[in-house]
Amino acid sequence: MNISKETKIGILAITTFVILYLGFNFLKGQDFFTQENKYVVIYKDVQGLTAANQVSLSGMKIGQVKAVELIKGENNQVKVVISIRKDLQLPEGTKAVLASDGLLGGKLIRIEMGKLSGKFIEDGGNLVASSETGVTDLLKEKALPLIQNLDSLTKSLRIVAKSFENTGVVVNGFVKNSDRSVGVLTSSLNATINENRNNLAGISANMKTLSGNLIETEKSLKPLIGKFNTMADSLNALKISEAVATTQKSLEGLQRIMQGIEKGQGSMGKLLKDDSLYTNLNRSVADLDKLLIDFRLAPKRYVNISVFGGKKTPPPVVK
Repeated sequence: MNISKETKIGILAITTFVILYLGFNFLKGQDFFTQENKYVVIYKDVQGLTAANQVSLSGMKIGQVKAVELIKGENNQVKVVISIRKDLQLPEGTKAVLASDGLLGGKLIRIEMGKLSGKFIEDGGNLVASSETGVTDLLKEKALPLIQNLDSLTKSLRIVAKSFENTGVVVNGFVKNSDRSVGVLTSSLNATINENRNNLAGISANMKTLSGNLIETEKSLKPLIGKFNTMADSLNALKISEAVATTQKSLEGLQRIMQGIEKGQGSMGKLLKDDSLYTNLNRSVADLDKLLIDFRLAPKRYVNISVFGGKKTPPPVVK
């Protein structure tokens, strides 16, 4: 069986068209080999959500947005149809959270599973709509007060700038007056210098003469200062030699005294070297001790007082 070239070209064109159609839809996220369930979510504002945006669960893609339609007459709410893999059953109370997809401002729907109660949402059922504030929205919220503050600051700067314009006029006038005052002052100084030029020349000549006289006086005083320095050095040397000689004599006398004491000469030497004084003192203390003991035991031997003049024989001495 022979096939014409026209038939071959037609079959090739149809096959190419089908492949392109399937590939384009596959790139959009449609999977023709996976069964899906469709669910409906009603939002007040989809914030730029479009068809083909992904539906994720725990960070994984489980479906995509099929359609986004505006419901007229119901506060302009938006009906969003999403498709999710059929093998994932959604329990009742599951939320479809509208969230930001990265920093570029894209949107996606994140599924938050409800509590497992044995009841699941059927195909075509409604999910609970929810939304969260993305990074872009937070930046907008923070940027608006900042822009308002910058606007107020700009107005304040304009007011200050206008005040500085008036201040600049005053400063310019002050500078002009200062220039005039400086000119007048300079003229007065020049006139004063011209009038007193002769006096200044005389003062300069007198200063030169005085400087010469001081130089001559310094030359005359240098020899005199040298003589005074020599005299002071002589006096200092004389006083030091006298003090050293006196100290030497005192040390020699002290040394002789210490040598005499060491040899037992003189009263101090005898006291240090002779033991007789110590022995006599020791005996005297012992006798005095015996005397005190005897006096305590027989005081009448030493003090005898009688009213009638009678005499009694003293008691014997106690040894």
